Amino acid sequence: MENLKFNDLTLNKNVLKSIEGMGFEEPSKIQQEVIPVILEGFDVIGQAQTGTGKTLAFGAPIISNLNRSSNKIHGIILTPTRELAIQVSDELVRIGKDSNLKMLPVYGGQSIDRQIQAIRRNPDIIVGTPGRVLDLLRRKVLDLKFIDFLVLDEADEMLNMGFVEDIELIIQSSNEERQTLLFSATMPNTIKKIAQRYMKKDTKHISILKNQMTVSTVEQFYYEVKHNERFESLCRILDVEGPESCLIFCKTKKGVDEVVESMQSRGYSVEGMHGDMNQNQRLNTLRKFKDDSIDFLVATDVAARGIDVTNITHVINYDLPQDTESYVHRIGRTGRANKKGVAYTLVSPREYKTLKQIESATKGKIKRKPIPTIDDIFTAKYASIIKKVKETLENKEYSKFVPIVTELDEEYDLIDVSAALMTMIYGKEISYNSNENNDIASSNNNSYSNSYSNNSNSYNNRRSNSNNGDVSRLFLSIGHLDKVKPKSLVDFLTDNSNADRNSIGNIDILDKFTFIDVKSDAVDSILNNCSGKSLEGRRVNIEIAKSSK
Repeated sequence: MENLKFNDLTLNKNVLKSIEGMGFEEPSKIQQEVIPVILEGFDVIGQAQTGTGKTLAFGAPIISNLNRSSNKIHGIILTPTRELAIQVSDELVRIGKDSNLKMLPVYGGQSIDRQIQAIRRNPDIIVGTPGRVLDLLRRKVLDLKFIDFLVLDEADEMLNMGFVEDIELIIQSSNEERQTLLFSATMPNTIKKIAQRYMKKDTKHISILKNQMTVSTVEQFYYEVKHNERFESLCRILDVEGPESCLIFCKTKKGVDEVVESMQSRGYSVEGMHGDMNQNQRLNTLRKFKDDSIDFLVATDVAARGIDVTNITHVINYDLPQDTESYVHRIGRTGRANKKGVAYTLVSPREYKTLKQIESATKGKIKRKPIPTIDDIFTAKYASIIKKVKETLENKEYSKFVPIVTELDEEYDLIDVSAALMTMIYGKEISYNSNENNDIASSNNNSYSNSYSNNSNSYNNRRSNSNNGDVSRLFLSIGHLDKVKPKSLVDFLTDNSNADRNSIGNIDILDKFTFIDVKSDAVDSILNNCSGKSLEGRRVNIEIAKSSK
């Protein structure tokens, strides 16, 4: 069952479409075991740790089995906390996106009047905490006499929080013919008694308890990032850490394509690998990665399964994986053959809890690191330049240039000559101002950002920097309909003007035109040298956007 696909399960086609849109290709172990049994209508006790993908394990078959012919509440899911209620509700909304699912989370701390109004609109599924659900039952607002299913999620946690009596009252108030699903990491006697009392005799018990997983040769770190700063953070990490061979994981095929395109536009040596590529494309990309023709490979979990490269120094989780096991498989790509490896994970504040669960399951320490500042990048680049120069001096790989330096020495100071040569070689690489955008995590008022978001309608965070005196916003008469891409725009501007790539900020591509944030000292060169020239067979007019000041 190891290579089972979601398409091999008899899920509703709309649910399969939503799962594909979420970027999942293969079910986790608990999903493989649980989904078919729930689809057949059995009661299920699922013993599994958090982080195994159990929400999708019960959510996908529940939504697939919904009979929408009657306008009623079809089921209820009980969770120990409001945070988990919101999390489960959000996950089910994604799974039910193409099924027009109507979800309602109910919990304390939110207006009960609003929840009552929402219940009267007959949502398909309610997910809530025991206390609030019981309150709604006592007010006779909520009727569970006709529900088709009831889910107890993290039952042992609800037991620890003293919800046993509430749970039993809720179960007793529900349809006796319902399908009952109970999920718990542990099975204390109280949980067993609830199962014996309220679940059917042919209940299926499925246990997916993993052995404690460790990756002792891998140092693990995480960076807390905002969504719209994820790509910029990735680039800063790469620039400061300078990995020799790095595998970057994305959750979706679309994510792989976007990260690869954005990295290439910044000059990184990178290619991608995912399920939409044919075998020859994958093998060719893998060959380049193995023989160091490219420094970075961006891949999905499924595509990376066939990667057997022993010299990977770094693994970066651009997106958190679906479950703990996937995390271990990912970071296990580095630190092989008794070598030390490094794994970095980018997490949003909302993902922090999941990261902590992964840390607990792996019995390893995942240490926090601050997002590198521009000063950090300068320091790293200077150190790299000095190292390269020293290696060249030690290897005496410069003899054919000695006559040139000797001639220049007659007219100029050798320090000035050396600095000029450095500028010729590394000028564009370190040309931006170290005082700009020094800490992207500390402020939303960044003067300059090259970040691109994963939004399909935009390659950046749609944040205008036009009010900043150092950045101007330009209007270009070319857009999506002309099949223009961020990389081609950057190449067009830098090839035809004195602007370098670091002068180009946010790129906002709309259907018929594009807005680009450009450092003010590069604007005149772009307007004078690029406006009126052709790109993608179309003459491009460029002017300062009217909203700029």
